[in-house]
Amino acid sequence: MKLSKIANFLGIKINNDIDIDSLLTLKEAMPNSLSFFHNEKYLDELKHTKAGAVILEEKYLEFLPKDTIALITNEPYKMMAKATSLFAYKPNVTKGIPLLEKGAKVSENANFGQNVKIGKNSIVMAGSYLGDNVEIGENTIIYPNVTIYHGCKIGNRCTIHSGTVIGSDGFGFVSKDNSNEKFYQIGNVVIEDDVEIGSNCTIDRAALGKTIIKSNAKLDNLIQIGHNCEIGQYSIIVSQVGLSGSTKLGNGVVMGGQSATAGHLEIGDKAIIAARGGVTKSLEGGKIYGGFPAIDINLWRKTQAVIMRLVKKSKI
Repeated sequence: MKLSKIANFLGIKINNDIDIDSLLTLKEAMPNSLSFFHNEKYLDELKHTKAGAVILEEKYLEFLPKDTIALITNEPYKMMAKATSLFAYKPNVTKGIPLLEKGAKVSENANFGQNVKIGKNSIVMAGSYLGDNVEIGENTIIYPNVTIYHGCKIGNRCTIHSGTVIGSDGFGFVSKDNSNEKFYQIGNVVIEDDVEIGSNCTIDRAALGKTIIKSNAKLDNLIQIGHNCEIGQYSIIVSQVGLSGSTKLGNGVVMGGQSATAGHLEIGDKAIIAARGGVTKSLEGGKIYGGFPAIDINLWRKTQAVIMRLVKKSKI
């Protein structure tokens, strides 16, 4: 698609024109990609982006690489949301026949979109649905009633239990002027090798780019992973955890039951979040955290003890 067509749709004037084949984040963008900038937290990514064009406010032009085309607006997030509608996936009900490698087996009651690939010795059980362009690696088991939306990639030796949904839309809307304009989720989900995902989990596709579950991560039942999250290698996520969009977990992170994160933060390698811990900011690795907001667990315990003593001494 020509950039001029996108710019005209957005009501933005540009001086140059290029072919745009994808919408990506500043960090992932390539010369034929369109990206956007709306948060100074990502200023360094703007300075080094390889995007062919970027939607941004005029005051940030000085940070844009010289060969990158600028689409200037006062509302870059809203304009990018509108642009995603031009690239949104169009659902269809055409049934496909999966490409099965040696030893792969699928139930006659499973359903498939177009161009689905299933690796050697993998199994897809009854009631599951794999959408267009889904790829399953070798020796992977898809239990009954799993849904994997279009374009998602599952690695080798993975296990996905019943009721899990992979690749549904992330929760992305631009709320302004008494309206909620959809930011179409045009990324996908990538699940690497040796991952196990429990029953009734929901893993949202990325708004742009990828939601990634890295190798050997283990997820319990009833977990929500928001769009563009990254789960590090051999991390353990216990039941009823909720991760807001763009949360990045390092390697070996453990999150206790019903713990959760705010969005756009990082938790370092081998950190542990105790049950019901609420993470509101980025945390260093190698430590144990608890409480809300999550702090060093020893400090949290001392705080609880002090509060309890005060309550007991009071006349309340």
